[in-house]
Amino acid sequence: MKGLTKYRHSVGQNVFHLVWKPKYARDPFKFALVRDHCEQFLREIADTHNIEIFELQVEPDHVHIFVGLPPIMSIAKALQLLKGGSSFKLFRQHPWLRRHFRKGHFWSPGKFFRSVGNVTTDVIQAYINDSHHGWNFPKQLSLNHFS
Repeated sequence: MKGLTKYRHSVGQNVFHLVWKPKYARDPFKFALVRDHCEQFLREIADTHNIEIFELQVEPDHVHIFVGLPPIMSIAKALQLLKGGSSFKLFRQHPWLRRHFRKGHFWSPGKFFRSVGNVTTDVIQAYINDSHHGWNFPKQLSLNHFS
């Protein structure tokens, strides 16, 4: 993972650990081909929508993914794109899956998400508590990066 990303008018890091499961606690990824296709489809969707994948693991009954999102993309939107797009492509590639997932829903509506950064909450709290000195851009950046 790289750290801070420079955009036209901002600097930041928008990274998350996401986890979700197939509906009805099924285990379609016990089949290597389905698992490989799911990983391939998630990577294609991420590339299309400027989502950076740092780590991806498709387990027999769930998916773990560590991603960097564009600054204007919400977690809900990222999950909609990743889950919805992969579901559509998996059903198209493996029509037999539709028999096991009622109403065309491949993924469970549930999800886990956690924002992740390269500093701890203690570091942030200390920085805020000591912020009487004023705010400056991080040392590796200067104002020239924003013009």
